Amino acid sequence: MNILSLFVIVPLITMFTLMATNGFKQARVVAAVGMGIQLILAAVLVFMYLSERNAGNTAEMLFYNSTVWFKSLNITYTVGVDGIAVAMIALTAVVVIAGIFASWEVEFLTKEFFISLILLASGVFGFFISLDLFTMFLFYEVAVIPMYLLIGIWGSGPKEYSAMKLTLMLMGGSALLLLGILGIYFNSAPGGGALTFNIIDISKIHIPIEAQRFFFPITFLGFGVLGALFPFHTWSPDGHASAPTAVSMLHAGVLMKLGGYGCFRVAMFLMPEAAQELGWIFLILTTISVVYGAFGAIAQKDLKYINAYSSVSHCGLVLFALLMMNKTAMDGAIIQMISHGLMTALFFALIGMIYGRTHTRLINEMGGLMKVIPFLGVVYVIAGLASLGLPGFSGFVAEMTIFVGSFQHPDIFHRVCTIVACSSIVITAVYILRVVGILLLGPITNDHYLHLGDAKWYERISTLTLVIAITLIGIAPLWLSNIIGDSLAPIINQLSFTGF
Repeated sequence: MNILSLFVIVPLITMFTLMATNGFKQARVVAAVGMGIQLILAAVLVFMYLSERNAGNTAEMLFYNSTVWFKSLNITYTVGVDGIAVAMIALTAVVVIAGIFASWEVEFLTKEFFISLILLASGVFGFFISLDLFTMFLFYEVAVIPMYLLIGIWGSGPKEYSAMKLTLMLMGGSALLLLGILGIYFNSAPGGGALTFNIIDISKIHIPIEAQRFFFPITFLGFGVLGALFPFHTWSPDGHASAPTAVSMLHAGVLMKLGGYGCFRVAMFLMPEAAQELGWIFLILTTISVVYGAFGAIAQKDLKYINAYSSVSHCGLVLFALLMMNKTAMDGAIIQMISHGLMTALFFALIGMIYGRTHTRLINEMGGLMKVIPFLGVVYVIAGLASLGLPGFSGFVAEMTIFVGSFQHPDIFHRVCTIVACSSIVITAVYILRVVGILLLGPITNDHYLHLGDAKWYERISTLTLVIAITLIGIAPLWLSNIIGDSLAPIINQLSFTGF
């Protein structure tokens, strides 16, 4: 038992407590208290991690613990974190508690809703603390499967179609991922000895290059499906559009980050030579994702679809930067994962709150909302400015670091891709400012909107939590960059790009 296991145990206790509740009021309080404790644990973990590093602890993974699960196959429950995992755990804790408050008015099967939501969160936490490939895959599936129920039961619109499409495509990615993990496992002892799923142990041996060339694309693609890699992104807009507010927040804000995290922690870290040889293929796909997602957002009229296509673009930037394989760009990729997680969670929370008042998500049916819901309007503007990369917010820090690092690559092909990807900045500004102008400014287009109420207390908690986090990273990013930077060193060394 160590602090990392608590990130799985606390959600389990919360779920069992929810089963004993009666009525939606008790259920939402229990969910809020349980995930509030999880947020405190995340803050404690950040403090403990920084304390250990400041004390001179140079271990690759801190709070390491390993327990045998299935001895004959050498499957273990192995946990440990570096700065990247700590940052992702903190992101998850913030988004989950914000999602709980954004779902405060859910009255249909309330405890079942919160149980499913927290089960998803527990899978995400377990994924980020896992250092055993089998355990990581197990938690990955725990995080993905509840999405079908959350969208299919509590969603809106063509929810059955969206839930099935999302589940089938993500399960297809999981099948590729399982094949990739097994390929890594059966090549984890090329010189003889015991096979292992342990990521740290595998990173210290050399997987045969022939095996790398076959299993790297499979593994990267398996994770890339969840990261909305083009052309396997089509599940994302439909899934977001039909999902309830908190589910969209967790899905885009946290769940999609499992894709980017897995791509560099598993595919690139364990198969570095194949990553160098074959990375250009995925670099082309990620460049398309970045530009296509931005153009797709311009063409949409539905607020959720706009944000969903925006997520395709921003998540594409994560994979794009990782494939540059230098410290600056990869540092930006991790910051982008955190920044996008906060921004898109804030967007989806605001969209749900606006929809709950106007009963429409079509921007052409709205107008002048800043006059009647000024708090939500101002927060929406802040989210938009952060998304388009205004200095002072996390989006600027992430994108600037990505593009500076990407242009450092000496290869002309990578630099051309960087220039193309940079065009997304202008495209993003177009659709963000267009939506803000139509949605919030001008005359009120519907008399019904004159009687709308502004944000309630729990909505203010949800949105302000995310705004504070976005602003904190934007104004003082070095603390986050320092946490991430030390943890990138083993991956950069593995990729043999130490010159950057």
